[in-house]
Amino acid sequence: MTTVTLLHPGSMGAAVAAQAVAAGHEVLWVPEGRSDATRRRAEDAGATAVDSLGQALQRSDVVLSVCAPQAAEDVAATVADHPYSGVYIDANAISVQRMQRIAEQIKPGGVVLDGAIFGPPPGGGPTARLYLAGDGPSSDSVDALFKDTALHVRRADGDVGSASALKMAFASYQKAARSLAAVAHALADAHGVGAQLTAEAQVMASNILSDPGYLPSVAARAWRWAHEMQDIADTLRTAGLPADMAEAAVVVMSRWEGDKDQYDLSVSDVLAHLRSQDH
Repeated sequence: MTTVTLLHPGSMGAAVAAQAVAAGHEVLWVPEGRSDATRRRAEDAGATAVDSLGQALQRSDVVLSVCAPQAAEDVAATVADHPYSGVYIDANAISVQRMQRIAEQIKPGGVVLDGAIFGPPPGGGPTARLYLAGDGPSSDSVDALFKDTALHVRRADGDVGSASALKMAFASYQKAARSLAAVAHALADAHGVGAQLTAEAQVMASNILSDPGYLPSVAARAWRWAHEMQDIADTLRTAGLPADMAEAAVVVMSRWEGDKDQYDLSVSDVLAHLRSQDH
């Protein structure tokens, strides 16, 4: 049996804890300063309350941080204030830079794993995935912790920071796409064409993120699309809607100006041009 301290039992953290408990492990949590809702989630997950963080750390092999992203460094700092030599997993949606700062906070006492959770809270249907980057043997031990549960552990290529980079890359599309969809529907609604927009969306390609092979054609047409996005920005402003994302798309497309009509570029070239200010 492995003993895990969970910081803190939000909806995702509690669901992850429940998977570890179901696999026969002990999950600890610290009720001090937490809400009644947090207490209920922890109890439902089968977590065991302890009096203090220090007591939890003394008993734990693994610390799992699943909290509001903005609190991730503060949570790590509270652990760093105690002697702890186990595995610390930060599974929050945070930047690579913040993850690396957290790793420096926890070391040299403990082993730090960079984690990223994909999918809904495990246990309610589809499986969730926990990507880990860092020390290989420690990652293997976490894999064993969730063996035969609804949380599947996978390795992210690279060192600490690569799992967070994967999460940031995915979320940059996922979150922005949903916000863009809201703006698009608001614009269509303002002009009474909401039903037609929905109908067109139902027949469009839905595998955009899973098929990077189409990106060279985007770069080749960006010189034209950028002007269209400027008109879209003007239309949004006239409708009283935020134009920031459309204007940001113009900035992105401007980096492909030199790729005009070059449909035979490789995906790696197209991506490299986005990273180059001078292209």
